[in-house]
Amino acid sequence: MCFASLGLSAPILKAVTEEGYDTPTPIQLEAIPAVLAGKDVMAAAQTGTGKTAGFTLPILDKLSKGEQAKANQVRALILTPTRELAAQVAESVATYGKHLPLRSTVVFGGVKINPQMMKLRKGVDILVATPGRLLDLYNQNALRFKQLEVLVLDEADRMLDMGFIHDIRKILALLPTQRQNLMFSATFSTDIRKLAKGLVNNPVEISVSPRNTTVKSVGQWVLPVDKARKAALLTHLIQENQWEQVLVFTKTKHGANRLTRQLETHGINAAAIHGNKSQGARTKALADFKNGTSQVLVATDIAARGLDIDQLPHVVNFDLPNVPEDYVHRIGRTGRAGATGEAVSLVSADEFKQLSDIERLIQNLLPRKLIDGFEPRHDVPESHLNQRPPRANRPKRAKPGHSDGQRSGENARGHKPAGKNKRHHTSGNKAAGVNSGKSVYRGNQSQRTTAKSV
Repeated sequence: MCFASLGLSAPILKAVTEEGYDTPTPIQLEAIPAVLAGKDVMAAAQTGTGKTAGFTLPILDKLSKGEQAKANQVRALILTPTRELAAQVAESVATYGKHLPLRSTVVFGGVKINPQMMKLRKGVDILVATPGRLLDLYNQNALRFKQLEVLVLDEADRMLDMGFIHDIRKILALLPTQRQNLMFSATFSTDIRKLAKGLVNNPVEISVSPRNTTVKSVGQWVLPVDKARKAALLTHLIQENQWEQVLVFTKTKHGANRLTRQLETHGINAAAIHGNKSQGARTKALADFKNGTSQVLVATDIAARGLDIDQLPHVVNFDLPNVPEDYVHRIGRTGRAGATGEAVSLVSADEFKQLSDIERLIQNLLPRKLIDGFEPRHDVPESHLNQRPPRANRPKRAKPGHSDGQRSGENARGHKPAGKNKRHHTSGNKAAGVNSGKSVYRGNQSQRTTAKSV
């Protein structure tokens, strides 16, 4: 099966070919015909499976055959939870629509609003936006939805988890009732299905992966280590294995900054990306990482979705996430589109509960390895697989003043400290799993290995 067989127009096929693609992924095979047929769609696919093209390609095709957007009007609206994901989707729209006479733009918080208002004056055929900034623009009469034909909720579960449900409902009340609705996400939890009942009409449901499974091409290991020696172990791994591109996840923003400084003292070019950074700093850090200027990108979970980095070889969990589903979205940054990757978790004894929660979610025990010279004084207890499913958390509610694609409680401008606000963690049922073809090592049966084998 090739893209030409899906009914896409010649300009779009030309753009797809120029990007080096000729065979659609499973999610694209099912979603593209359904969207072209004008049907509402609920699609669940794990990260890295090409779901963004699954809706951008048919939307571009449909809009190219209609009347262009008039002043301040929008014909297709794509909502995303984070700025990075919004920018990534907008890039896909521009790439695949480069041979079409369509206008598109992206809007999110953390940057000045006036330039965004100027881009909307002539109208845009496709608008990619975070919910808070979209409402700001609407309230300033910068855009209207009389011409709206298609609404897309991308990473719908993430938006619910981050407290955007109230903003989404406000936005839905502004839109014309006659429209096509598309929901794309990693999985669909019970809460997401409740939202869908008031959004989609007789939808085509698509699921191309079982729940709680990760991409099998990602090798996953746990490296037990004392907390105080994590930075030294990470430095050792990067230098000994000559890792050239590593995405590292920390639990806190301050931890990300501290680790970045520690890596740089050892001659490793690193940059941090998190909610306290200005949008300009976040954009530059990501660009430097993609082009190879920075060897290591240290990120909080704000970057767990939406980062599309070609052939990213290594992801490291410097800290395990408190919410087990976030583990999957972190390691989903590697092993994308059929490529192989490696996900390494540095686990200290006090993180045993987080490790157990992850293994319970994915229903597999993660293999363990010990690195010579970094054996922990405080052993990570032996894991026992808990067959009881994890309890679903209730969706978070955005705090007052939360007005763009950030975690609730972060300043809307995106670069001031969050103060005493509590960090909101993600929840809900998301895809997770482990490479079932790998050997499993437990507790005292840890395999001793040198750094070269990791």
